[in-house]
Amino acid sequence: MATIVLEKKRKNIDLPVETLKKLSIMAASQGKSLKAFIENILIAKADTLDVQVSLNPSPSNDPWFDNPKNVAAVTRGIEDLKQKKVVSMNLGESLDDFLNRVEHV
Repeated sequence: MATIVLEKKRKNIDLPVETLKKLSIMAASQGKSLKAFIENILIAKADTLDVQVSLNPSPSNDPWFDNPKNVAAVTRGIEDLKQKKVVSMNLGESLDDFLNRVEHV
């Protein structure tokens, strides 16, 4: 028979005193320790959640980032920036001057 080992992680949480009192009463009424009672509540709640991770980097979930070509273009731009393969407009430089300078790069 196979044995399944569930990984657990210990985490302290802070709760208001009144909340702890109420939870303690509820735990005692079910014959459970406060720790076991709270763990069961949290596990049951987590099991009902449908967690989906979006690969969209936009905080507003902009659909433009759903297109892999757009994301690839942004990634290439970031790499170009890191490798200093970009031309930046200087502070106070006019757009015409910038475009003229870029044509000669």
